[in-house]
Amino acid sequence: MGEKVPEGRLRGNPAGSRTVGWSEKNTKLSTSPPLHPSQEGNWQSALQTKLPSREEGLGVGSRSVATDHENRRAFLRRTAAATIALAGLKSTAFSAESLGTSGSPARAAKGANEILPWYRRALRWGQTNITEIDPTRYDIAWWREHWKRTQVRGVIINAGGIYAYYPSKFPLHYRPKWLGDRDLYGELAQAAHDDGLAVLARMDSNRASEEFYRAHPDWFALDATGRPYRAGDRYVTCVNSPYYQEYIPGLLREIIERSHPEGFTDNSWSGLGRSSICSCENCQRKFREKTGQPIPKEKNWNDPVYRQWIQWNYARRLEIWDLNNRTTKTAGGPNCLWVGMNSGSVSGQSASFRDLKEICARSEIILLDHQARSDASGFQQNGETGKLVHGLLGWDKVVPESMALYQAGRPTFRLSSKPEPEARMWMLEGFAGGIQPWWHHVGAYHEDRRMYRTAEPILRWHRENEKLLVNRQPIATVGVVWSQHNTDFFGRDNADELVELPWRGVTNALIRARIPYLPVHVDHIERDASRFSLLILPNYAAMSDAHLTTVRRFVERGGGLIATGRSSLCNEWGEPRADYGLADLFGAHLLNAPGRAEEPPRRRTGSDSQHTYLRLAPELRARVYGPKAGTEPAVAAERHPVLRGFDDTDILPFGGGLEPLRVESSATVLMTFIPPFPVYPPETAWMREPKTNLPGLILNHSAQGRVAFMPADLDRRFASDNLPDHGNLLANLIRWAVNDRIPLSVEGPGLIDCHLYRQEDRLILHLVNLTSAGTWRQPVHELIPVGPLRVRIELPAEVRARSLRLLVTRKKTPFALRNRWVQFELPSVLDHEVVVVG
Repeated sequence: MGEKVPEGRLRGNPAGSRTVGWSEKNTKLSTSPPLHPSQEGNWQSALQTKLPSREEGLGVGSRSVATDHENRRAFLRRTAAATIALAGLKSTAFSAESLGTSGSPARAAKGANEILPWYRRALRWGQTNITEIDPTRYDIAWWREHWKRTQVRGVIINAGGIYAYYPSKFPLHYRPKWLGDRDLYGELAQAAHDDGLAVLARMDSNRASEEFYRAHPDWFALDATGRPYRAGDRYVTCVNSPYYQEYIPGLLREIIERSHPEGFTDNSWSGLGRSSICSCENCQRKFREKTGQPIPKEKNWNDPVYRQWIQWNYARRLEIWDLNNRTTKTAGGPNCLWVGMNSGSVSGQSASFRDLKEICARSEIILLDHQARSDASGFQQNGETGKLVHGLLGWDKVVPESMALYQAGRPTFRLSSKPEPEARMWMLEGFAGGIQPWWHHVGAYHEDRRMYRTAEPILRWHRENEKLLVNRQPIATVGVVWSQHNTDFFGRDNADELVELPWRGVTNALIRARIPYLPVHVDHIERDASRFSLLILPNYAAMSDAHLTTVRRFVERGGGLIATGRSSLCNEWGEPRADYGLADLFGAHLLNAPGRAEEPPRRRTGSDSQHTYLRLAPELRARVYGPKAGTEPAVAAERHPVLRGFDDTDILPFGGGLEPLRVESSATVLMTFIPPFPVYPPETAWMREPKTNLPGLILNHSAQGRVAFMPADLDRRFASDNLPDHGNLLANLIRWAVNDRIPLSVEGPGLIDCHLYRQEDRLILHLVNLTSAGTWRQPVHELIPVGPLRVRIELPAEVRARSLRLLVTRKKTPFALRNRWVQFELPSVLDHEVVVVG
């Protein structure tokens, strides 16, 4: 689940393909009327309805459902009515300034039966991804017991799409050959409802069988030559065809009629990815109606029509999202949601035309198909994903994430257990970022049974502490700016190097320095500005004039700014400007403005390392221990705090390239470029040009806030090379630019990811120990404890330090309070610790 499938060409009939009977040439979809759950009666009568408690379940099932579907429908009607009635009785827990929230956390009024919709109450999920052979061996009784042992409150069950695990009335809805006449999905959904669990019917709607393609060739994606796109032995459907507009909504209505799931999820709902262009008649006609232009035949980011095609595809995916939600809510009631499934990777969302910001704006819950780390991103990427998504969705909502218990990643072994430490750390880092657990198995029967033991202790801990893991607000004074638009139109086909590596370098430096930070969408800078003392633009190039104005306003109000690489050098479409859009803040200007016909400046800094260095100013080697040549410059001044810790060196390794700039008199240059010279043979490794005036780091003193511009993209180099000099310099720069307004200090050994939250009158600190032999290479084999850690937390005015609790070790820890700072020591942290102050 979640992999990007390769797209191929038409390759004859698949061997062993199963023929599905089609009794009629007319393939008109079913027009059976949708269900409209009644919500009759006033709110007083709704409140008199007996509702299940939190312990009894989620209000989605009862014992009588097993034998009486009408009782089930009546129950849903009463529950829906009560939910609506109680919607106006929620109390307010957070103020309007809460970061990225669409409303206050839902809480039941005192004295009333508590009832929240399933998408707020189901904080733990489970999924057994059904395989074709599973109908012969699905031990439902065992899995029901496993649901209880792992404390899940919702399950995701394969229903339809590529495979129908129920007796569908649509003849071409492919049924696995081992299913026979069995309704496996229905049996599982019934069992879950009987156990009081929420059910999400899992769809997979972007591919279909050859028989389906032969019956409806006009429903499938075609390349420029008219050949259908393939994914394995399946044919890729077109998002602009009746398949998405009529057929899928028909399946959703059918499933609701049969089993009344709480909602739907879809693993591959967005159709053909950005790497391929569909030229079918549906797309040709609709694109021409929208733009007056033909579908572009090839990728060309500099072509305005191609850029229109990109935006048109994003808009169509949002139309599908809205259509499916209208369908499920009409047929199943206002809380029957179609929630799709999305990647935790921004570049992954871009590759699939999924606008994460707009999707979050439409959603009550986001399901993440984000199952494993990469060696480059580490576990910390999961905590960051939680913060990024919550920043768009709101911190009062939940973000369950598919956490694979099989060996996901590279290599992938679907039927082998992921090592327990690897699975554990991925889950715990997700908790720290506000993500909810969702264990995931491929197949209902495994010979490697170790995977069945992994989730239970972690999810039981989550259950014990769930109230402290949701409905809270992050505390961070550093915001790292991002947008999917920059990934698309500046990153284009090289987003990993141009966007993700700079981002990863900055965030890794923040994590190593134990400085809490938050991803902040460029459109939300004004909304969230009061939370931050510093904004960082990591090679953020594609900026509109409006975004430039927003950043300037932030600095004019006294906020700090760090920008690296090509930040602000392009307009919103990735086209080069004549100068940096924020040149006035940087105190620096291009000398050689790129012309419109030139290759955009993104290409001029390659990913390959060069043997280049950066010279620090002023130079100190005349007074530092070491041999003397007699040519050392006299020490003219003390170094800036940004260069603290580098007194014994006048150079730092770089590896990149720089271009000439004009620096204003109000600015100070702290580093200059040393051009490349030979590495081999060693006899040739001496500087041909020891000094230039090409600036690598500029501090502008004329701005209201502290502003640093680093043309030398050490953020990208740090992510690529992992040199400690780069990380230490970035950390120094961040501490200076934020003007020491950091609410947390953690001293001691190890790589510790720190997440700080406020929840009403308490603070919650997550410390995740990323230190292990597998920190930069998965999987982790064992966990290594670190400590002692000396912790200081600044208390907001409204929080009092009455007590200090440790939720993991459950040990008492003494603390001191000095000038609104709580101070304490943690003797040791194995995997994580959660500290509650209040």
